Amino acid sequence: MAADIARARAAELDKIWGKLKAGITQIFNREPSLTMAQYMDLYTLVYNYSTTDIKHNRNNTKSLKDIKINGHAAMLGNELYNRLNDFLEKYLTKVMKSAYNLEEEERALAFFTTKWVEFRFSSRVLNGVCGYVNRQWVRRECEEGRKDIFEVYQVALNIWQKRLFKNFHKKVTNAVLKLIERERNGETIDSRLISGAISCYVELGVDEDYPMGPKQVLDIYKKSFESLFLQDTEHFYAAESIEFLRQNSVTEYMKRVEQRLNEEAKRVQVYLHENTLTRLRMTCEHVLIEKHMDILRTEFQNLLNLNKNTDLARMYSLVSRVSDGLNELKDALKEYIQKQGLEVIAQCAEAAINDPKVYVQTILGVHKKYNALVSVSFQNETGFVTALDKACEKFINSNAVTTAGKSSSKSPELLARYCDLLLKKSSKNPEEAELEDTLNQIMVVFKYIEDKDVFQKFYSKMLAKRLVNHTSASDDAEASMISKMKQACGYEYTVKLQRMFQDIGISKDLNEKFKTKLKSDGVPSEIDFSIQVLSSGSWPFTQGINFSLPSELERSVQDFNIFYVDLHSGRKLHWLYNISKGEIVSNCFRNRYTLQASTFQMAVLLQFNEQTSLTVQQLGENTGIAQEYLIQVLQILLKAKLLTCSDDENSLNVASVIHLYLAYKNKKLRVNINMPLKAEQKIEQEATHKHIEEDRKILIQAAIVRIMKMRKVLNHQNLVGEVLTQLASRFKPKIPVIKKCIDILIEKEYLERKEDQKDTYTYLA
Repeated sequence: MAADIARARAAELDKIWGKLKAGITQIFNREPSLTMAQYMDLYTLVYNYSTTDIKHNRNNTKSLKDIKINGHAAMLGNELYNRLNDFLEKYLTKVMKSAYNLEEEERALAFFTTKWVEFRFSSRVLNGVCGYVNRQWVRRECEEGRKDIFEVYQVALNIWQKRLFKNFHKKVTNAVLKLIERERNGETIDSRLISGAISCYVELGVDEDYPMGPKQVLDIYKKSFESLFLQDTEHFYAAESIEFLRQNSVTEYMKRVEQRLNEEAKRVQVYLHENTLTRLRMTCEHVLIEKHMDILRTEFQNLLNLNKNTDLARMYSLVSRVSDGLNELKDALKEYIQKQGLEVIAQCAEAAINDPKVYVQTILGVHKKYNALVSVSFQNETGFVTALDKACEKFINSNAVTTAGKSSSKSPELLARYCDLLLKKSSKNPEEAELEDTLNQIMVVFKYIEDKDVFQKFYSKMLAKRLVNHTSASDDAEASMISKMKQACGYEYTVKLQRMFQDIGISKDLNEKFKTKLKSDGVPSEIDFSIQVLSSGSWPFTQGINFSLPSELERSVQDFNIFYVDLHSGRKLHWLYNISKGEIVSNCFRNRYTLQASTFQMAVLLQFNEQTSLTVQQLGENTGIAQEYLIQVLQILLKAKLLTCSDDENSLNVASVIHLYLAYKNKKLRVNINMPLKAEQKIEQEATHKHIEEDRKILIQAAIVRIMKMRKVLNHQNLVGEVLTQLASRFKPKIPVIKKCIDILIEKEYLERKEDQKDTYTYLA
């Protein structure tokens, strides 16, 4: 029975094969006469042949399982599969015979590519015709474990590989490599020949064990072409790079490398497989960049010297492709910026040491120049940003100005003074938007200052004077600057500065209340008197100098003392006459002048209401001003021509007689004679530096206690390291000072040394 069925099926296949073969021949001969209707007829022939046996068995009430068991369906597909296989074998054998006299590699490539393109197209059409066989019979055979059965298109590829690829691939590959070399040398080639061959190498690479629908792999492409192509690439560019550098500059070479890398990327895009891009790029980068790193590093320094930012950007783009290639460039940039910063500051050091504007703007000029370089040429890469920051930190904190000033705190002091210039009332004050921009630039320098506590001390003193003397150019600008510092260093850094502002506001209210109280009490207001009550812990003023208050002012001071004690019981006022000031209206000169004077100057001038001549000793006794300060007050008044003396103003003594100069003249009717005392300035500066050192010791001790409270037990080295880390944002503590602070805390019994480990400390609760 089975034999009869087999013979019947073979006869039926013979009957339709003639039509199938004719149609398939048309497909592979690429005859234009094949229409869509004919294509569908071929598909229908295959479909009907493959399903006839199933329909027959369904009519006889057999299940599909019975069909599979009987093997009828297997026979149907197998016979058709074998005949298709035979057709493809014979067709490609015929193609091979036509490939005579193809010893020349380029002719072999043209033949191979042309035939491949035709064969691939025809095989895909045939695969479509046999779609039902692929979906049913081939799938079933694969599921049953047959390793020698593939979809029709894969069968065609396997036969092509066996017949054509095996015989031609070496010649084809050599021809492709020669074409690529010619293209690299500037010739125009037919890239379609290459892309055709490459598509063949790629499509032939399949994993035949992958069930149904072979998985594409690139083994054939890599083995037969890519590895040879990469070797050729390395040899070509190794020779070219050496020759090009021998005849051209490094900057021209970088342009050439950039061009070549773009060409190779485009080559992959046009006719190579995309997976080749990574290995090709690595090969080119190794030969063209990594092997010439010494030359590029040397040129980097030259480009920096010549300000060739475009070429530096190109170098960065190339060298960043090499692993760790940028490290030496970052170090070179850091050293270069540091050197340039030091040189520029050294050139203006004489002027800058006394002119904060020159100093800060010089620093900003260097930073602006190299920040632009890092931003544009080096794309703000983290390592280059760090190099810029480290270089700026070095030359800002240690340079010709700090050396001349014999203090590492000179930079923060000059920066604070520059802030004072900007924020103090002046005819040269910038517009609000410009001022805000300048303050932002100042914060750039502030970021690099190591001793931020020094800046804080000087800034707070200058801010205090601006607030007390009402010389701030803008309250908004003052608040903006404090906000910037708070953002950079935290709340604690600016808490006293913010308290100063609050005190000024509270003082305005107090003055209003005081005047209202005097008015309600019917107390006559002989003078215009106003005060500012300042919190003792927030303001950086030192205790006032001993002084006998003029009788003209005593009544007002006493009235305010009574008013304040009634308002705030338990509080005590300390009057700071050394920073007080007022106005005196003269009645003794030809013109009526208003003199803006310090309290000490007022006290001296008021002595001449009774008599026009007094000795220095008499003035000292009457005013209670110490001779050191009194001499300086008198020198200022003598220079202002309000007083005269027969002795030289620089050699005044207790016996010197001071006269009121009744012929005094001045073009202005309001005259400011309130100049700071040199001795007071000197004491203030010394006190500032002394306070800085004292504050630092307190901060170091607080940091040690915090660390030990958390750690409980810690050795000396680790403790010092953690202290340095914690305080880095405020200042850079000196190791001997840290050691001294540890000893102080041991004496105070906050810490103790472990008995068996003297370099280890234990926290005592």
